[in-house]
Amino acid sequence: MDTNSYCNPLGDRYADAAMSRIWSPQYKHSTWRRLWLTLARCEKELGLEITEEQIGELAAHLDDIDFDRVAEYEKSLRHDVMSHIRTLAELCPHAAPIIHLGATSCFVTDNTELIQMREAMKLLRGKLLKLISQLADFCDRYKDLPVLGFTHLQPAQLTTLGKRFALYLQDFLFDFQRLDREIAELPFRSVKGTTGTQASFLELFDGDHAKCRELERRVAEEMGFRRVVALSGQTYTRKIDYFVLSILSGIGQSASKIATDIRLMAHMKELEEPFGAKQVGSSAMAYKRNPMRSERITSLGRYLMTLPLNPAFTTATQWFERTLDDSANRRIVLAEGFLAADAVLSILLNVTSGLQVWEKVIARHIKAELPFMATENLLMAAVKKGGDRQELHEVIRSHSMESSRKVKAEGLDNDLLERLKKDPAFASIADEFDSLLDPHTFVGRAPRQVENFLDEEIRPLLDARRADIAAGAKELNV
Repeated sequence: MDTNSYCNPLGDRYADAAMSRIWSPQYKHSTWRRLWLTLARCEKELGLEITEEQIGELAAHLDDIDFDRVAEYEKSLRHDVMSHIRTLAELCPHAAPIIHLGATSCFVTDNTELIQMREAMKLLRGKLLKLISQLADFCDRYKDLPVLGFTHLQPAQLTTLGKRFALYLQDFLFDFQRLDREIAELPFRSVKGTTGTQASFLELFDGDHAKCRELERRVAEEMGFRRVVALSGQTYTRKIDYFVLSILSGIGQSASKIATDIRLMAHMKELEEPFGAKQVGSSAMAYKRNPMRSERITSLGRYLMTLPLNPAFTTATQWFERTLDDSANRRIVLAEGFLAADAVLSILLNVTSGLQVWEKVIARHIKAELPFMATENLLMAAVKKGGDRQELHEVIRSHSMESSRKVKAEGLDNDLLERLKKDPAFASIADEFDSLLDPHTFVGRAPRQVENFLDEEIRPLLDARRADIAAGAKELNV
């Protein structure tokens, strides 16, 4: 590591090597050479005078890139694509005349970026599926465990821990569905020429429009794309970048939501992220178990969520058939968007693989709040036994105010239930208090909702995508 130069922490510290490789110079420029080889091969098949010797030369030099030589050329040419063409031509003297034949720079730059985005999305898809699988197991395990629900960050009607996590799971399911659809529908630029008119290819094929269309179809197919963007200027529309970055932003949103709630539950001591045997929570306070991984997720998620604004402006400010003010920022935002999304999912996979649930703390919190929530049930039960609704309501109100005062002013436990149980007004149901106060009776359909969701939407998806789940299983060092 060069400690005297800036290192991007997304690649150096957070994202996995597989994602970093996709955005590496080697992957990028090897893909350029594969595109030049594919173009030449397809042009030959459609009748242009290109020899097998020339094809063989190009095929023999796909990965042996002399980046120092490229840098020498770029000092004088000030053009990265031409510098790579010149460097490749030195290795392929027979193929030199037909390298990049009919193409413009965006043939390699734009098509490569589409390939990089496609392959990067496939990596994210595997991790999303692995995450969905882990969360599904957690939801199933805790679908019946009552917890305090919160609205406005104030205690509200009970839910279950599994139901709460099923809400996070549903967000990630939506993210997966959008990502999967984008992978399937992502179009290739293929061969469009200098301003998108294919004029150079029409010239090469002596005015044969059918061969021009067949060339772009074949090149796209060879590079693994079933769709070609119907129209382009010099570049494919930058709206595609916006669509893709919006999906990544959505992943950042979902990850930040669950990580924030994990941090809140850690504050309440109800749940904790994994904590290593020798992990240090604080340099000063040795007892601390800070939720540092969840904090890292929200930190990176915040960065990720903001990125779609960049391609939105790029799309809106491309003059006519293209201007080059899109180039520099796209070198940054596309790569860093995927690196950030990869890091967020990797860390979240690590967190959700070892969540610690403290059930007794959860039960204690319910016990502290349930008396107030249970009063309506007690009221209805007493009325069924012949009690006067208005009189019972006043008894509850009076005891609630006094019990609440003691909790707040004197720091005592909530004794509302003991008060009501001893009050003659509730004597008719005194022996039913325990059954009426079972927390499981306050969670409504939450357990069944989780079961239905897992059975109808999650398990069929996971059963159909086992190979992708395996591809998403990575160990993270944090």
